[in-house]
Amino acid sequence: MTYHAPSPTGPTKEFGFTDADFNAIASLAKQRFGLDLQASKKPLIYSRLAKRLRVLRLDSFAEYCRRLQDNLDTAEEDHLLTALTTNVTQFFREPHHFTFLRNVIGPDLLDRARSGHPIRLWSAACSSGEEAYCLAATMMSLLPKQTKYDIRILATDIDHMVIAKADRGFYPNDQLSQIPADLKGEMVASCALSGQFAIAPHIKKLVTFGKLNLISDWPMRQPFDLIMCRNAAIYFDKDTQSQLWARFAKCLRPNGHLMIGHSERLSGAAVNQFKSVGVTTYRKRAGAATDQLCQ
Repeated sequence: MTYHAPSPTGPTKEFGFTDADFNAIASLAKQRFGLDLQASKKPLIYSRLAKRLRVLRLDSFAEYCRRLQDNLDTAEEDHLLTALTTNVTQFFREPHHFTFLRNVIGPDLLDRARSGHPIRLWSAACSSGEEAYCLAATMMSLLPKQTKYDIRILATDIDHMVIAKADRGFYPNDQLSQIPADLKGEMVASCALSGQFAIAPHIKKLVTFGKLNLISDWPMRQPFDLIMCRNAAIYFDKDTQSQLWARFAKCLRPNGHLMIGHSERLSGAAVNQFKSVGVTTYRKRAGAATDQLCQ
C-alpha cells in the first residue's frame, strides 16, 4: 500500500481546503486506517479528494468532512481509503523472500506438514493477490502433491475492492513476464480471457482472501508459520509500527518467520523478539510468547 505521488503542477483551487479540513481528514485516516498523513501531503489530498466532491456534488471540503464524521455515508470510507492510497505490487516482488522461503523455510515446513502439523502462512497486506499466489506457488513447487497436507494461506487487505480482484484470480497478460519460467506451468492456467490469464485452480485453492484492518481486532485463532507484511507499515507512525510488529510476534509460532518491506525496520519490543536471518527476514526467538488466542 503506497500513497499517490503529488501532481507536479499542484492542485487547482476549485474548492477551499483549509488546514482545519486537512486536519479533520488526517485525524479520520489515522483513527480508522492507521494512516499517518503529514502536512506535506495536503496538496495531494486535495487533488485526490476533489474528484470525490465532484462525484458527490458537494460544495466544500467542510461538507465532505461532516459527511464522514457523522457517518452519513459509511461506504464513502472505502472511497476515501482508495483516494489516499494505491496498491503497487507484482508477482515475486522482492524475490529474495521467495528464494528464502523455497530454500530455507519451506523444507522445514514440509517436514512439519508430513508429521501432521497444520501449516499456516499469512499475506497481511496482500493488495490484489499476487503476493499470496506467489506464496502458494512456492510451497507447491516444493511438494507438488502437497494438497494431502494441511497447508493454507490467509491473504488480507484493508481495501475490499482489491480483495475482490485478488479472489477472482485474473491478471493482465503483461504480468506473465514477472513469473519465473520454472513456475509458470505450476501457477498459470492454460485458459485466457480478454488479454488476461488465470491463476491455476490448485494454486487458488490454497488461498483464502478476506478484508482486515491491521489496526483493528484480528479474528485468527491459530498461530502462523510465516507472516509476510511488506510496504504497508511505512505509512503508519512509529508507535503504530512498533505495536504491529509486536502483534505479529504474538501470532507466530516459536521459530516462525516474519518478512517485511525493504524500507521497513523492526522497532519497539519486537526488536528483542526476533532474530534477523536474511534480508528483511526475521525468525521469532524460541522464548518469545505466542498469544493464547493463537493456540
